[in-house]
Amino acid sequence: MSEVVLQSIVKRYEAVPAVDNISLSIGEGELVALLGPSGCGKTTTLRMIGGFIPVTEGRILVGGRDVTHLPPNKRNMGFGFQNYALFPHMSVGENVAFGLQMRKVSRADIARRVKIALDRVKLAHLSDRLPKQLSGGQQQRVALARALVIEPDVLLLDEPLSNLDAQLRNEMKLEIRRIQQQLGITTIFVTHDQDEALSIADTVVLMRAGRIEQQGAPDDLFERPASHFAAEFMGVTNLLPGEVAGSDRFRLKGGDTILVPVAGRAGPHAFAIRPERLEIDGEASAANTLSAEVEIATYRGLVIDYRVKTPSGLCLTARRPSPAAGGPAPLPVGRPVRVSFAPEAGTLVPM
Repeated sequence: MSEVVLQSIVKRYEAVPAVDNISLSIGEGELVALLGPSGCGKTTTLRMIGGFIPVTEGRILVGGRDVTHLPPNKRNMGFGFQNYALFPHMSVGENVAFGLQMRKVSRADIARRVKIALDRVKLAHLSDRLPKQLSGGQQQRVALARALVIEPDVLLLDEPLSNLDAQLRNEMKLEIRRIQQQLGITTIFVTHDQDEALSIADTVVLMRAGRIEQQGAPDDLFERPASHFAAEFMGVTNLLPGEVAGSDRFRLKGGDTILVPVAGRAGPHAFAIRPERLEIDGEASAANTLSAEVEIATYRGLVIDYRVKTPSGLCLTARRPSPAAGGPAPLPVGRPVRVSFAPEAGTLVPM
């Protein structure tokens, strides 16, 4: 287990910065998700940590040791690739053993450690099979065992679940988290999927254009996005533009005024509020209530999303349980409704 510290890391390709002055501290045994859209620099950051891409500026420390200019084989890190990178002509056991053979580990110790690694990922019974005889989820488990068998100080995972279907992704992300917690290994997990990041990470680092946009605990990013980009990327579907109109008031575009915690803000902002925080036809005494009309109802199994429109032209999406989850009967399109919410149900983000 080792702490990983990035000190003002920069990676340029000619004059273009792919990673632009990132500083980050990852504690021992912590699982950190580098989250962001394609091209934001998350994989480049991971590969610099692993030693696969040279650093233009800055330093990388692992357990207090400067590894900035060390080759990958001198960093003692396990790496899980997006495409698994298994040797097709080798069996499962041979694939897992490969890294140990390169380190000149004894045959007896290799056999012992390979068995332990395959037991961890529940694949010991498939040790003699070739990769082509495995499912995608099984191949990912083999890749994970191969990364862990060398007993690395740090585990680096680059979009490890992107080639799996939805059900397998859900199973594997929980399996990765279980093994990571069991071993207490410092892990850096790259993903573009906010659900993956929120469900398994101790800390989420949201990246944009080579920089860190926001970082914190999963619930911080989910509940309190710090910017318009963070709110959109974290799935806030209601971003209502307007401007601060007083110590506790916000005037929405179109003229409606709502009560929100302003906290010293001024000027143009957007009020970010999630669909499940909006209540349809709730208490008439709610601090914020807007009249609206149902435009679209989208059935999603246990919930129904309602797109509603106010007389001023403001469009919002509200979510409530469907009858399948014990909710009320669906609302028809065209029905007048009241949409209400508490002042603290959302947050203001800069435009």
